[in-house]
Order: sequence, then structure tokens, then C-alpha cells
Amino acid sequence: MKTESADILIIGAGPAGSVAAGLLRKQGRDVLVLEREQFPRFSIGESLLPQSMQYIEEAGFLQDVVEAGFQFKNGAAFERSGRYTDFDFRDKFSPGWGTTYQVERGRFDHVLAQAAERKGATLRFRHEVLTVDFSGEKPEVTVRPPEGETYRVQARFILDASGFGRVLPRLLNLETPSNFPVRGAIFTHVEDRIPVGTFDRNKIRVTTHPEHVHVWYWTIPFSGGRCSLGVVAKKEYLEQYTGTDTERLQAIVNETPSLRELLKDAVWDTPTRKLTGYAANVKSLWGPGFALLGNAGEFLDPVFSSGVTIAFKSASLASACIARQFAGETVDWERDYAKPLKAGVDTFRTFVESWYEGGFQDIIFHPNPSPDVRKMISAILAGYAWDKNNPYVADSKRRLGVLEELCAV
Repeated sequence: MKTESADILIIGAGPAGSVAAGLLRKQGRDVLVLEREQFPRFSIGESLLPQSMQYIEEAGFLQDVVEAGFQFKNGAAFERSGRYTDFDFRDKFSPGWGTTYQVERGRFDHVLAQAAERKGATLRFRHEVLTVDFSGEKPEVTVRPPEGETYRVQARFILDASGFGRVLPRLLNLETPSNFPVRGAIFTHVEDRIPVGTFDRNKIRVTTHPEHVHVWYWTIPFSGGRCSLGVVAKKEYLEQYTGTDTERLQAIVNETPSLRELLKDAVWDTPTRKLTGYAANVKSLWGPGFALLGNAGEFLDPVFSSGVTIAFKSASLASACIARQFAGETVDWERDYAKPLKAGVDTFRTFVESWYEGGFQDIIFHPNPSPDVRKMISAILAGYAWDKNNPYVADSKRRLGVLEELCAV
């Protein structure tokens, strides 16, 4: 069997893998990226957060993304039973980017992968990692190409950016159950035909079901008059509806008057998809010779669109650790990678839990919000969940709990 070598092997060419490749190429590393699928391919998670722009810029991909023509995004809007509120991410506590884009992920991921390739990374589509071996001097994988014979790759370090494919967690028995309830999502893309002036296309809209606080919808406008539409709920709630997935999604959308009116002229021209039990966790985010990036390590929930930002943050932290390790320094991957990454993830987790319990919804719909608190919350919704200067990051659980109690009075 033929054996190849590389400094860094990255499994998966999605956002985490491509940004990691760009950052590592800036260090001069020999980077090989293996992607099981052929790009462009469909993926969910289309609404970026402004924090993500920092990592796109650091990887050298900013011009590629800006010139791709994606839908501009400056905030998030929320609607519940006729009550509406929105956050402009430019009006936030933390410094940094306040705008970003809403993207068709198939095209966006391809833009990033092509940018990584232009930076000098070797990219191979439809090459699937079958086995891994960390017992030797260097980590080694076996790979199945679309045609030809299986081959080996030896690398000094492996980054798993395989997303929900979770290659290393599966092969190394690292998977562990999430403590979140089993939820599912049903989603599609539509030609929305929303009348001009009735919908702020520069913001994602999150709509809560009028009767069930734990059921919510996303409406993510794209450029060109299309949008991503989906509903998230516990598995049992979604399974009570019959018919095709499209018919189930239409029935749930029609239960919410504001969405029913907004999308009354929409053309449902794309196959509907579903995802169940998406929350995931692992025993460890790293091991000797490898680290897990983004969704390959942990995925919380789509409600605050945090997935791509967490993926980018993990790529940035891991690349910095690799730079030090390859320079001969001793790197404590738990202290320097896992704990810093988890700190922001845990901030998002606090807000996700509060959302489903209804407390955070009471906060954002409060009739007399504190301007300063809104700026702090806006920063977290914009992705700045690692900014410990923000009191709602540094002490998120306690402060959010106090605010919930005040808003409930």
C-alpha cells in the first residue's frame, strides 16, 4: 500500500478544516485536506456571526468571502406571539466585527475550500478516511479514494474537522451522550416571495411557536429572494405530524400566524431535509497527535447560529498550539486548547438552556430593557462568547439567572 506524508492532515474541508488549512499554510506547514464528499454540497447552518469574520480574515480568506456576493447581515430579530424585537450587532459591548453574511453553505464552504487550496493546501474530494493508528512514531490513516487503491497517510498531527461525520470520535470511541434533550429539525430552502419592506433581510429571524416555548423557527434570507426555513423541536413533537417532510414542515409553519402570513406566497421548490439528535459531545477534544475541531467535537444547538463561529475558534486555537508545538515548545492541549474553547461553548450553552426554559425569551422581549445589558447580550449573540470583559460571559449563569428573575416579576 502506498504511503504519503504531510505535516498536518485535516479530515474534512468544511469551515473548520478550511480555515485551519489557511492558518497553517501561513505558518508554512505542508497541509493535506481529505474530504469525503464532493463540493459544493448541501449543508445546514447558514447564518454566520460577526465574530467569525475575524477568523476568515486571519486565514487570508476575507476577499474571497466579501466578493462572493452573499447576503449582508447586521443582526438578529426575534418574534413571539406578535411581539418583535431585534439586535443590531454593530451596537454591542465587545469590540470587533459587527456585520457578517447569511450564506448558502454549499457555496460558502466551497469558497473557503478553494481559498485554502489557493493558499497552498492540498485538497482531495471524495477521499474517505477508513482507519486511524496512533501507535507508531507518527499518526497514520488509511484512505479510500473514489477510484484506485487504498493508500496510507502519515502526518505529524491530525485535525478532525469532519463535522457531523465525527471520524475520530467514532474510530477512537470518544463519543459520549449530550446532556441536551433529543431535538430534531426539519428544514428546506424556498423562493420566499416576501414583499419588499415587510421583512428585514439583513437579519436572521427567530420565531417562537405561539403555544410552545420550546418550538422555534428560523428564517434566514439569502441574496436572490430565497431563504432557509426550518423548525426545531423535541423529537416527540415533530413525530406527531404525518405526511412527507415538506407537508410536516408546512403544517408546523402554518401554526404560527406571523410566519404563515410572511411566507404565504413562497414557492417550496427544494427537497425538505431533517436531522434528529444533533447535539453531540466527546470524552476529550484532543489526544496525542490529534485534536477535534468544531462539530467533530461538540455541537450544542442551532438557535443562536454558533456552530460555524465555534468551528473557526477551534481552528484558530488549534493552529496556534501546533505552531508552538512544532517550534519545540511543550504544549498542554487541555489548558491551551480544550479549556479556552469550552469557555465560550459553555457561555453559549447557558444561553441555549435559558432559551428553551423560556427565561432568555422573557429577557429579550422585556418592554423596558436596559441599554447596557442589551449591548452585552448583543455581543454574545454576535459570537463574542470568549470576551471575559463582558459580565455576561465572565459570569454568564449567575447574571443570566438574576436577569431572568427580574424579568419574570
